[in-house]
Amino acid sequence: MQNTRLQECVRLCWECRHLCQETLFQHCLPTGGAHAGEYHVRIMVDCIQICQAAADFMTRNSPLHTSVCAACADVCEACARSCDDIGDEVMQRCAEACRACAQSCREMGRKREAA
Repeated sequence: MQNTRLQECVRLCWECRHLCQETLFQHCLPTGGAHAGEYHVRIMVDCIQICQAAADFMTRNSPLHTSVCAACADVCEACARSCDDIGDEVMQRCAEACRACAQSCREMGRKREAA
């Protein structure tokens, strides 16, 4: 069962990474204004990178993946808040993907700590 949870978490990390990258380059930067604000762009890039790192750590079964997943959850939650602050429909989809990834990464960390 742990393997299924791990695979789901990897999938959610990749989905979040993909959607954040697509949203940043296809929506935020072309739209400008608050969408292209320094904090928002930085947190989206942070989210893109940490989601990839978390997925990579889990895929190779690194014993440190729980630490990376905890950081990923924090970054994804911050990114979701930033997307919420902008508030359009595209940003809401991105925020939802970030929250799903954050929840899965938090659960993955708790499951491993309890073992």
